[in-house]
Amino acid sequence: MKIKNLSHQFCVAAVLMLTQLVCAARPSRVSDALPVSVPAELAKAQELAALPDGAWLALDKQALRLFDAKGKQLAKLPMRAKHLDTRSHAQGALAIVLDADTQRALPILVDLKAGTLHAQAAFPMPTFAVETICLYRDAQQLDYLFLVGKDGLSEQWVMQGDLRKLVRKLALPAQAKHCRSDDHTHTLFVSESNLGLWAYGADPEGAAAIGQHQPLILRAPFGGLRGGAGALAVLPGGVAVLDAKGENLHLLRQHQGTWQALPVQRLAYKHEIDQISLRQDASGIQLLLRDETAKSWHVRRPAWQHSAATQQRAQSLPIVIVAPQVQTDPVARYGDAADDPAIWVHANDTSLSRVMGTNKKQGLLVYDLQGKQRQLLESGRLNNVDLRQNLQFAQQTYDLAVATQRDENSLVLFEIAANGEVTESARIATDLDKIYGTCLYQPVTGGLEVFVNDKDGRFQQIRIERSAQGFTGRVVRRFKVDSQPEGCVADDRNARLFLGEEKRGVWQASAKAESDPALSMILPVAENLKADVEGMAIYYGAKHDYLIVSSQGDSTYLVLDAQAPYRLRGKFSIGINLAAGIDGSSETDGLDVSSANFGGKFSRGMLVVQDGNKRLPDGPQNFKYVAWSDIARALQLPD
Repeated sequence: MKIKNLSHQFCVAAVLMLTQLVCAARPSRVSDALPVSVPAELAKAQELAALPDGAWLALDKQALRLFDAKGKQLAKLPMRAKHLDTRSHAQGALAIVLDADTQRALPILVDLKAGTLHAQAAFPMPTFAVETICLYRDAQQLDYLFLVGKDGLSEQWVMQGDLRKLVRKLALPAQAKHCRSDDHTHTLFVSESNLGLWAYGADPEGAAAIGQHQPLILRAPFGGLRGGAGALAVLPGGVAVLDAKGENLHLLRQHQGTWQALPVQRLAYKHEIDQISLRQDASGIQLLLRDETAKSWHVRRPAWQHSAATQQRAQSLPIVIVAPQVQTDPVARYGDAADDPAIWVHANDTSLSRVMGTNKKQGLLVYDLQGKQRQLLESGRLNNVDLRQNLQFAQQTYDLAVATQRDENSLVLFEIAANGEVTESARIATDLDKIYGTCLYQPVTGGLEVFVNDKDGRFQQIRIERSAQGFTGRVVRRFKVDSQPEGCVADDRNARLFLGEEKRGVWQASAKAESDPALSMILPVAENLKADVEGMAIYYGAKHDYLIVSSQGDSTYLVLDAQAPYRLRGKFSIGINLAAGIDGSSETDGLDVSSANFGGKFSRGMLVVQDGNKRLPDGPQNFKYVAWSDIARALQLPD
């Protein structure tokens, strides 16, 4: 056990050095500025929360109480509770507490106009001992609850009205005693009593996964905390945290993506401080510090300026949020399994159309429009898939899908029957070493060609041919990009190829085999497109065609005109459809889109994306269906 602890401490020290966060500044005694006093009636409160218009919530051993700005009690809810946290609400505030007896989290609606407190539907009884709780509000304005448990067992729940749903399970520090979330930076702060303060991604579908945690300040000898971390409060652009002894106040500010430690403030009070809360007014911020022994609150005004770097940069596009309408059954393998979808349109009844998706640990999956799995073809480690319909070979018509098979470095051809039944038809060997992405091209002159790439940047254009022996392939063009590619899509109408170089951006070139494959960059990795560049598809509208690109680095999707000058039309993310119980999507690999009328919400077509993190609750990856009409409305796209 000692060896394990020493190893953990060594790793923490190494990570901390990489952050280049200077935490060991000499403590300085800083006297309180002229305080705005806390009303005497609130002195015995164990926890305080400042509300709009100067009102207060106070939690003591007997009740949660609502006070006005003058300290007059307006309402009381008898309870034994702890861990008070709040968010703004149309009627005043939404509060949350943890019942000390049942350990059930209880939301409370604070009506400031009426001066009342209304208990809402409690969360279910947790299955583990809860150490602390805190709220988080995402960009979709959904409210979440973090239940931080003993031994690191933790959960994130979403709430809306009386609805309470588990989003995901988490692994957080084993000795966590306090947590708070910054809604603007989507960061969860957790203080570990015997070690330090950590930052995690609070958004379950955000670019920062929960595993990518960062130490902000640690105890000696790794940092400047005395004994570990205590209570904390989120500041604009930073965080304030007490050390475990409640003797020093540490202010950490985020500046241009890095964390800076300000000079440590020694709290020259008679007793140790065990709670901290934040209040803001026209003159700045106030930190409310609780002296448990003296049963009193001190008010401190720290010198605090925050960087505007946390705000969205002016040159970046705003991100609108659309909700999925359908999700597929999960794939049958955990981990990074699902990858790329393709949409097949039924010739006579579009409601019978199919979505094919690769499971790169198993084979090809076939789903209906309700997301139910209809087939599994165990063809091995398939990566990308694409399809074309109404192909003519020797006076016969075929619908074909083609996927890359990574174990054999081959192409697998699938025939799709008129009823949507899929069967494997052929395998075509390539001379690639690490086959990866693929997309199909149907020239206006007929036939079928496959663009396939290798992880080293090589591309091959393979012409599919049909004889009495079946389907074969012949290389008709080769070219290369400098680094790893994957996603691509061919514009059959205009004989253009769009391809993604994962770390650099989106290129375009002629799709014609006889043409010089001169590449030109149309969308570099920069402020709007975040590496990796992943799936691509083209939406053919009545008057406008659009290129959709997966920006995996920030879990968003870009929409461009599919013709020069390739105007960037907008950027969106896929959020939660809470009413349908469907989580959002993140870290998308492949996608496909169709403008066919599938009926109902999909009358203008649909986008299908791979979801890299299945939530609500956790599970194997799957695919999400999004109505094109929702995307077009959100981005104001012309037809």
